[in-house]
This record gives sequence, C-alpha cells and structure tokens, in this order.
Amino acid sequence: MKIIIEGAGEVGSHLAKMLSREGGEVTVIDDDPGRIGKLNLTADVVAITGEPSSISVLKDAGAASADLFIAVNPHMPQSVNIISALLAKQLGTKRVIARVDDAEYLAPENKLMFKDIGLDTLFCPEKTAADEIIDLLRHTAANDSLDFARGRLQLSVFKIDDESPLLDMKVAEFTSAMAEKDPMAQFRIIAISRHGETIIPKFDTRFKYMDNLYIIARREGMVSLTKFLGKENLAVGSVMILGGSRIGEMVAAQLSRSQMKEVKIVDYDMARCRELSDALPDNISVAHGDARNSDFLVEENIKEFDAVVAVTGNDEANILCCVVAKKFGVARAIAQVENMEYVRLAEEMGVDAVINKKIITAGRIFKFTLSDKVRFVRYMSGTEAEVLEYTVSPEAKITRAPLKDTDFPANAIIGGVIRGSDSFIAVGNTHIEPYDRVAVFALPDAVKEVDKFFK
Repeated sequence: MKIIIEGAGEVGSHLAKMLSREGGEVTVIDDDPGRIGKLNLTADVVAITGEPSSISVLKDAGAASADLFIAVNPHMPQSVNIISALLAKQLGTKRVIARVDDAEYLAPENKLMFKDIGLDTLFCPEKTAADEIIDLLRHTAANDSLDFARGRLQLSVFKIDDESPLLDMKVAEFTSAMAEKDPMAQFRIIAISRHGETIIPKFDTRFKYMDNLYIIARREGMVSLTKFLGKENLAVGSVMILGGSRIGEMVAAQLSRSQMKEVKIVDYDMARCRELSDALPDNISVAHGDARNSDFLVEENIKEFDAVVAVTGNDEANILCCVVAKKFGVARAIAQVENMEYVRLAEEMGVDAVINKKIITAGRIFKFTLSDKVRFVRYMSGTEAEVLEYTVSPEAKITRAPLKDTDFPANAIIGGVIRGSDSFIAVGNTHIEPYDRVAVFALPDAVKEVDKFFK
C-alpha cells in the first residue's frame, strides 16, 4: 500500500514508523527541515521537505497513485490539512483523511458534508483522547477497557498486584476457580503483558507480579470476574483536571453534562484560566495554580476528589501529579503520557490508567490499511498488540471450519463473537458464521495474516 503522510509531528511520525514497519510504502511531507531530518533518522520512509498544500509537492510525493493520504500536521491551521487532503483526492489518491482541531466538524451532519466534498474521514486526536478519558472514568475497576456491541462483550485490563488472588496461579487454575464460583461466567484470557512483552497464554502459564491481564467476557461474566479479582467499579462523583490543555477542556465540557457533584480544572496560566472560565459551563470551577505544588493541591481539596486527570502537556508532571494524588488517597488517577518510554514507568509508579494520543490515533487510522471488513482497530495500554473487530463476509476463509481446524495465526486469538442479539466467548469448536462480528487480539506481526481470514 502506498501511503502519504502530511505532517511529521508526534502523531505523523508515530504513524510513519508504524506503517513502514507493516510493509507500507510511506512518504512524509513537512515544511520543517528539522522535523524531516529527525524522522529520517528513525523511520524507513521517503521524506520530502515542502509546503503540504503545494500541488507540485503533492505530485512529487506520488499523490496521483497513492492509496491513502493522511493530513495530520499539528503545526498549521486545520484548513491546511483539509486543503491538502482535498488536493490529494483530486490528484488521484483513493482515500484521504484529515486532522482537525474544531470538534464541531466531527458532528455527524458536518462529517457528511465533508464527505460530500471528498474527505473520507476527519479526526481530532484531542477529542479522541478526551473520549477515552471519559470511558476510563466509567470503568474504574480496570486499567483499560473496551466495549463491543454496546457492552455485550467487554475487554478489560487488570493488573496483578501483591494482593491479587491470581498471584502465582496458573491460567487453568484460575479458569477452574471461576467455574466453581460462577459457572455462567464466560470469559477468556487473551493476553498477558509482562515487562513490555505480550504473551498469548497457555493453560500452564503462571501469573506473575505486575502482569497486565487482558480478559474478554460477556457483560454478566465481567461483573463476576471483577469481584473475584478483588476489584470494584468506583462511582466517580468528583474529578479534578490538572492542566487546561485542549484535552482538559474537552474532558471538563463532557463532564459538565454528567451528574458529577464537582469538576475542577487547574492551570498555571492566568490568561488560560480566564479563557476556560469563559468557555466552560458554570458548573465547572477553574483554579489558577501550579499542579506540581502539593501544598496548592491540598488547598484545592484534592483529597476530597474521587479522580484526578493529569493532562498538563508535560509527561513528567502528569505522572508525578498522579503519584501525588494517589498518596493523598485519590481512588482513580489518569495521566496523559506521550513519551512511549514513560508509559510503562507510569504504570509501575501506580498510575491507574495512561492515555497516549499517538497510540489512540494510530489505531483509528491503521484500520484504513486493512480490508473493508474491519470495523475498528484499537491499541490497549501496556502492549503493542492490536484489538480488531471484524464483520465476517460470506466468502471469508474463517467461515470454512471450526476455529480449532483453521490455521489461524499463532500470535493472534479470537476472543468473542456477536451473532445477532447473542454474544459468546470463542472456543476451539466455535464455527464463525457470515455476518458475525468477531473480536480479535493480534500481535503486530500477525495482523496482515489475520486480515486475510476475513476478506
């Protein structure tokens, strides 16, 4: 697949590295020689320095024959991304995607309007990150979670700490123990993340301290699992947001429409505080101060809040703020961490959940490099593996035999199936049928092979 990425910022560079590793022919355009030079050192791509909305530059990049154009430049007005994407489409690119800053553009009626003029997809990384944070505030028992078919199937990530009943237990022992406690609790452990490595578990795999378990279950089964693991979903009634970034503002705006008792947003810049105070509804309080100052946080009654969300724009500050919040007894701490090397560090330091804008966006865009049967792609925290949901076509290879009799890739696993109004966990005897919706967990080297089973 021939892919052009316009913009070598954080998201664009991450996409370039990921898509080139997947075997794509990737060209990157950026008007900053410094960003282009940095990308050349870390990614196997063709890098072009030039104006992204220049027709001659787009022609040089191969827009006339490209399969996918991704306009993701964060350093220019969103109009440049829109114009460059439309020009690429007119030059011959099959599908174009543009990053926007204005969340209003993402309203269904407006997205339809943009589609009519040639833009296949619009996305806003900050809005996507804010939506993820809201979801994490709803699912507080897990480090990360993902719902299929409005929650009929759920994938959750649970950490093995020193108080976990699973510590040193084998997968088979856990399965037997759960069968005794609740015979109706259908579930499957689809992966274990351990010290940065993702393991597809076997029955004799033993759980270890600090493992992250990826478990898929029917909604009813997830309730029993959560209780067995000693976790509970906290009813979050108050949230303190540290950082008046665009993500912080979007989270506050969404929370203002909920039944929260109190939502407070903190920023060190007085001018930004005034902007937030004017822009946000009256039920959101705005405080001026340094979130890194624990005395200030105590004055702002951080101990009384159920959750803290740190989105200051500085990874180190976000992690430390969350660690301090946990020390003060805050039940739920979520940090925005963009440096990939810090993600695991944050989890080890006790941060409950980590949001990474690049990873979230990459999953949304990666689906466009696969068959049209994939509904979405999502990266879960703590692993490079991908969670994919497919709609099965009548001719798909996966329908020809029970799962145990297929040569499904070893580094991938089918976790669950949604068939009409029913949902169930996939096992060896499961026979996938046309039009089923199937949840798949796959390591990066298996994704393209998995995709072949659903075409």
